[in-house]
This record gives sequence, structure tokens and C-alpha cells, in this order.
Amino acid sequence: MLSGAREVLGARFVGLYLYGSLATGDFVPEQSDIDFLVVTDGDASEGEVTALAAMHARLAASGGLAAALEGSYIPRAALRRWDPDDARHPHLSHDAPLQVAVHGADWVIQRFVLREHGVVIAGPPLREWIHPVTPAQLRAAIARLLGDFWAKRGSSDEFLRPRAYQVFAVQTMCRALHTFEHGDIASKPVAARWALDALPARFRSAIARALTWPNGDQADGLDETRALIRYTLEQAAQPP
Repeated sequence: MLSGAREVLGARFVGLYLYGSLATGDFVPEQSDIDFLVVTDGDASEGEVTALAAMHARLAASGGLAAALEGSYIPRAALRRWDPDDARHPHLSHDAPLQVAVHGADWVIQRFVLREHGVVIAGPPLREWIHPVTPAQLRAAIARLLGDFWAKRGSSDEFLRPRAYQVFAVQTMCRALHTFEHGDIASKPVAARWALDALPARFRSAIARALTWPNGDQADGLDETRALIRYTLEQAAQPP
């Protein structure tokens, strides 16, 4: 990917960095994404986006961990802070090819991880390019994400019926609650282990099953998952 991005972008390529579980810890090759950021000098042209999309399609077709790549191409000037008025950048996800897309409030969180824990694959360190993200900003970003997605589609039957998505939801709620409590970002497994003791006992079985996924007792936990989502939304609504 590094050589491909350099070939397409030429002098516009600034650096390649990793965030997500490869930066915060607890990366699991069979389950985790490889979250990446390419920093560019100015916006990528339409032709460059097309060429990058083709490069990523070739990588995904090769299978293995190459198919787990997920990330964005963001100009250095736009990286300093999340600005909803300047948040359209090329993005690669599991369910869509690389294309220009809106980057939501979760990019407050990604910037925090990149600044504090980002892994440099190529290019200079990122710390001086990203404004510090405060605990209050992290909590606000989490609350916004909960309201934008988890209060709506994220709690629907369509989304939560598969057991894997129930696990994803439980781990995500644990991480949100950990951020509300501590003002930082922990990996999902770390947050879930914290939640086992910190949250009410009625959520313990759902959290324990999420920690052992896909092994152990993985009975359907739809009702417990919904209850934990409701609890997290209630906590998000509390005054800071």
C-alpha cells in the first residue's frame, strides 16, 4: 500500500500512519481492521482518487490482511482539527470502495489516537500537526456518535440481529462509558475488562461473552445488548 500510494500521489504524498487497535493495542488478525491514514499535500485530484481506488481494489482482491485495510487520505492542512465544514476526504471502508466521503465526529477520536498513539510507517511524526484533543472534546464526540448512530440504526433489529454485531455494540458501549469516566480512549478489550467491574452487574454476562467472542458461550444476547445501549445513551445525556 505504501508503494502504491507513493506511486499515485508522487510529491503530494506526505506520510502513512496507523491508528485503531494497531496503535492502541489488542490487535487481533482474525477480527481487527488495519486502520490507516495517508497525509497528503493538498487535496487529491479526481484522477488520483480513481487511481487510489483501483490500487486498493487490487490489494483487497489479494485477500488476507490486505482485505482488512480501512482508512482515509487527508490533507495536512485539514488534519489539525475536525471541522465539519472541511470533512470530505477520500475514505476506504469495508462496504464501499475508496471514494470521497464525509468524515463525521468519530474523527475527533481518530485524531486523538493518531496524535497520542499513532504508528509512523513513513513520514514525520504527527504530534505537531494535530491540535491537542481535550477530554471534554472526546466526551462530546462520543455523545454525538451515540446520538447520530446508536440511538437510531445502531439499535435496530437489522443491525443487531447478527451475533457479531451484538458483540461489536457491547464493546463499543464499554469504550464509550470508559471515555465518559476517564476522558481518554482505550481499546475495546481494555474498556470491556474495565466495564466488567465498573458497570451494573446486570450487564456482566453480555460483556463477558463479548470478551470471549467468538469462543465460549455465545447465546443470543439481543435484549442485554439493547439494555446496555439504552444505559449508555442515558449516561451520554447526563450533564458533564
